[in-house]
Amino acid sequence: MGIVKISEELHEEIRKASSVMSRSINSQAEFWIRMGMLAELYPHLTFNQIVAELMKSADVSVPSATSSQGANDE
Repeated sequence: MGIVKISEELHEEIRKASSVMSRSINSQAEFWIRMGMLAELYPHLTFNQIVAELMKSADVSVPSATSSQGANDE
């Protein structure tokens, strides 16, 4: 584990986002760093596509958005 120095302003934004997302400050920072790295590696993918790929690689069963349409219309 290393130490990353960031501005007070960015630290405050991470703190606020971490409370909204129910993550620790460190987990929120790691998430943003990882997503930024993946966005640079795969610039043709959207944020949602990157998340879907991460879920798939972790073998998380996520229903298709089209298969759940109309489920709440009954």
